[in-house]
Amino acid sequence: MSVKEAILQVHDLSVERRGRLAVEGVSFSLPAESDTALVGPNGAGKSTLVAALLGLLPHASGRVELLGQPIAANGCLPRSVRAQIAYVPQNLVIQGLIPLSVAEFVGFGFDLPGPSLPWRSGKQRTAAVLRALDRTQTCDLRKRLLTELSGDQLKRVLLAFCLVRPRRLLVLDEAQAGLDVHSNEQFQQQLLDLRREEGWTVLQVSHDLEMVRRSSDQVLCLNRSLRCSGTPQATLSEERLGELYGLNMVPQPHG
Repeated sequence: MSVKEAILQVHDLSVERRGRLAVEGVSFSLPAESDTALVGPNGAGKSTLVAALLGLLPHASGRVELLGQPIAANGCLPRSVRAQIAYVPQNLVIQGLIPLSVAEFVGFGFDLPGPSLPWRSGKQRTAAVLRALDRTQTCDLRKRLLTELSGDQLKRVLLAFCLVRPRRLLVLDEAQAGLDVHSNEQFQQQLLDLRREEGWTVLQVSHDLEMVRRSSDQVLCLNRSLRCSGTPQATLSEERLGELYGLNMVPQPHG
């Protein structure tokens, strides 16, 4: 892969959670249009690291630059930067008391403020929503309530939310959780296609090491600190995984 600008740069980052260091001294960068996997055992600090990178948690020390803008230690992100990031969580909690349709939810993604996409007319908003739903094969779901969707339908709707306006960074925290093998393969193929078409930079937390081997350009191995990083071939050897997970705790391939 040719050298490209870094969308995200992390320098000696430490994050506290519940009074202890959950992430300590982590440094890495994400080249533009790359796919980076974040792997490690449960409790390694993966979700904590992601939350700090997104400005959802303050960091105790270190420096983070996202799209060339520094993230303040208190987690404050400039509005212009936040509008260019999309986040797909492991579990999206849908409040059943709020009857939100798929089209309404995706439309909220269009409404996010940012200088790169000023406010537009209702017709332009509707067209953008329908285009995003069409590209994720979810047009037939547009009037359905979010609470009525299956797991794989909801994941595709979340991708439509990411597509409804231009983004540069897509962050996924165990996005394949709850999907069967077939649905996971479909989701990953769609994500790969969209990444190439949109020029997204992707950071995804995953326990599916076979998927990581197939699709990732870079792997970050985290167990509170960054134990190693590099290509899947260099980082996912039996020796490296044994050191990261423990000899009897290495995740088994899906199948």
